Amino acid sequence: MAIASPSTTTFSASFCCKRAESTHPTLFPSILCTQRAHRLPTRLFAINSRLNSSKFCGSLSPENGGSEDFEQYELQHGFTGPMERRKKGSPVYVMLPADSVAKDGKVRRVKVLTASLRALVTAGVEGVVMEVWWGVVEREKPMVYNWGGYLDLVALARRCGLKVRALLAFHQHGIGPGDPLWISLPQWVLEEMDKDPDIAYSDRFGRRNMEYISLGCDMFPVLKGRSPLQAYSDFMMNFRDTFRPLLGSVITGVQVGMGPAGELRYPSCPSQELARAWRSREHGEFQCYDKYMAACLNACAHDVGMRGWGHGGPIVAGNLMHGPDNTDFFKSNGGSWNTPYGEFFLQWYSGMLLLHGERICREAKTIFQGTEVDTSAKLAGIHWHYGTQSHPSELTAGYYNTSRRDGYLPIARMLGRYGFGLGCSVFGMRDVEEKQTNPVSSPEDFLKQLLLAARVCQIPMEGDNSATFLEEESYEQVLKMSKFFSYGPGGPSFSFNFMRMDRYLFEQHNWARFTRFVRQMSGASIFRARLDFGGDEHRTSMSDAVQAKRCIYILLRKKNQTHIQTSKANLILRPPSLGLCTYSST
Repeated sequence: MAIASPSTTTFSASFCCKRAESTHPTLFPSILCTQRAHRLPTRLFAINSRLNSSKFCGSLSPENGGSEDFEQYELQHGFTGPMERRKKGSPVYVMLPADSVAKDGKVRRVKVLTASLRALVTAGVEGVVMEVWWGVVEREKPMVYNWGGYLDLVALARRCGLKVRALLAFHQHGIGPGDPLWISLPQWVLEEMDKDPDIAYSDRFGRRNMEYISLGCDMFPVLKGRSPLQAYSDFMMNFRDTFRPLLGSVITGVQVGMGPAGELRYPSCPSQELARAWRSREHGEFQCYDKYMAACLNACAHDVGMRGWGHGGPIVAGNLMHGPDNTDFFKSNGGSWNTPYGEFFLQWYSGMLLLHGERICREAKTIFQGTEVDTSAKLAGIHWHYGTQSHPSELTAGYYNTSRRDGYLPIARMLGRYGFGLGCSVFGMRDVEEKQTNPVSSPEDFLKQLLLAARVCQIPMEGDNSATFLEEESYEQVLKMSKFFSYGPGGPSFSFNFMRMDRYLFEQHNWARFTRFVRQMSGASIFRARLDFGGDEHRTSMSDAVQAKRCIYILLRKKNQTHIQTSKANLILRPPSLGLCTYSST
């Protein structure tokens, strides 16, 4: 049963979730409503209140003379470093198609993929991002792993002279079995979900989300005698043992999935709807109605002596389409989000998410220690209510970020404790375009807040784009935001993951813009590439790109004999386009 916001104002929500020290099942999740014992100094990390407003970043960009503000910000928060500007450029990685490894564990379209990787080398790309799907590797039975396709994929990238970032994906991909890119959770996990539907997230309407296992049962043996955290840990350990000879040399990074779409968040909006959620301005729904989350909320409410607060989330949050000021919970003036009840609920809700991330970080740090791979986690780029007081779409996703509170600094601090980098999308999105359809949206200010949190905590940043873009303005925006992060005294590294490799990328005009972008990111005028698979380096020229185009053309010619015969005259007059490269799922 959900509750309305109580009228009492005596509660001061100052608790945080206590971290559990073991991955073994316990009688109840280790969530106690107590003060965190080892809080970092407030003066060092307390963000100035103006940094929490939707307009705080307007004067900090190097382009508009904000260097003094930026340096003052760093001095205020105890940031120190050598007084020199970053000279080294930022590497670019390209994400491979989601279905590069089929459900049977084999690499798809090997010849076309090989030619595409060689083309990426000519552009100066550092490496590729490889999604490693839980639902493919451990598909049929628990602890029975099939890494064959991914071993072949890494070997292929290595032969082409590319590095690999592995994204360990513990979530589903696609919208359902009819989707050609559908990748579900492992079959044996789905069987357990059928037996116990509360393993999945649920909103106040009883709608289940099957993208990712509910974090409320992290420590419970709900997966055939193992807890979800144990299943993730076993998967990571087997990955480490299987790929150990390649870790640190070929596989240089591991991004650990922590939620839907691999992001540390609640599925407040289904992932397939996030691409359009900012247009419809959806709030999302709080995901705290499965029995595991509900039991934890009830226990925390009892601990603070407010039992009436533990019967469910806010019922006054409105539906998906209401504006914030049309809801009692999210409205700017007098909204329940800014009452003792709202503070209690939002601290509990965001604290559970933070605890989930910390548990996984702790396991991953232990598992990959000594392998020389960089570990990272990803946050969602939820920006479409950033200009409001309550930031409702961020709150329902688990980010307690409002005009009065920084919700991203605690996450950055947690990642920094375990040596994790931070990844986020929305690079390439511009306020001038987004505000035309949604005046309260601000992807730029959202991203600047996140970048500043990463700078303060000295953690590396991995940017990516939320949707494939190929226009010049988007590339320029990525360059601008990367410069914002790297500006000033020496700081953590920045890299960019381009999402994703498809046939449009290799079309002539798109390819020219992409290669220019990679050159600008790297800060180099001439690339060196390994195109002969033997490791000898030579200067890359335009002829290398043309050769790669022809390689793809030759590989596809046998499959398109009829089309090529009718187009023979045109092919003589102009070089074959990389647009012939196709990544259809058939």
